[in-house]
Amino acid sequence: MSAPGRRMASVTLSHFRSCFSRTAVGSAGFRHLSSTSVCRVTLQTKSGTEKPSSPWTLMAAVCLQRLPVISADCSPIEQQFRQMMQRMELEKSLLSDHELRLLEDSERISRKQADDYDSDEEENRGDQEIVLAQDLEDSWEQKLQKFQPGLRVNVCVKSSRHSGEGVRARSVPADAPLSCLADADEDLTSLERCLADPLVLVAEQQVGGDKLWLLPQTRWQEGETLRQTAERALASLPAAGLKATFLGNAPCGVYKYKLPKAARTESAVGTKVFFFKAILSDGGAPAAPSASLLWAKKSELQRYLKPAYMMKVERFVLAL
Repeated sequence: MSAPGRRMASVTLSHFRSCFSRTAVGSAGFRHLSSTSVCRVTLQTKSGTEKPSSPWTLMAAVCLQRLPVISADCSPIEQQFRQMMQRMELEKSLLSDHELRLLEDSERISRKQADDYDSDEEENRGDQEIVLAQDLEDSWEQKLQKFQPGLRVNVCVKSSRHSGEGVRARSVPADAPLSCLADADEDLTSLERCLADPLVLVAEQQVGGDKLWLLPQTRWQEGETLRQTAERALASLPAAGLKATFLGNAPCGVYKYKLPKAARTESAVGTKVFFFKAILSDGGAPAAPSASLLWAKKSELQRYLKPAYMMKVERFVLAL
């Protein structure tokens, strides 16, 4: 009985030792694997905190629009529709107080001209002077003849002291001689041109070794948002006094171009320009004309902007 008991005890002890050794080896392997993973995560965190510089130069541009000042001329179909609506309103409308007074005056005059007219019927008016509605219409017609409406097209008065250049866009009497007037709509530096159309501000800027007509833009600086960069681009223009209301914080378009292969490097591949829309605010003195700034209609932009650049700009410029 003692021999089998000793054999059972030795087998149990040896089995326990083998299990303990395997457990120890597995724990050591687990500890080694865990330390390797921690080192890998630490390296990834360090690489994530170090932001690599982008090979693209970021810039922000502002699309500054001047909204129409006066209403646009009606198209032929709009004129026909307006005339039709006026006829319908006239046919379905009731008589106004002035029209009722015209009928009353006409009836009173007819009674006075009748043979059986009795003046006692008008005794409630006494000796007061009777002003007929037709007399009022005649006086209104005289005032209308003296009224001179403002011109829909501004003009520039030419002066020999300025070598024929326009001094300032302003309205003048209609009877002014045409020899001393110039249409302000042709002066692209004037903010008062094409009052019935929206205008876009275009600036002549230095890009590399060339001067190009672009929307006002400037380079993004560390620590500012793209909208702040666009606001700084507008404030840096030579024409002071331009007040604008920006429409949102998100750009309305982007234009990307690459540098020539000869000038392209790993740290400088190209430029990305983000556009922001803004509306010219009312108030304040108008900016002085500048040869480096133009106010152009959408149909005129293609004469100054490059085709690839114009393709991006025309997507968000609305011809209201």
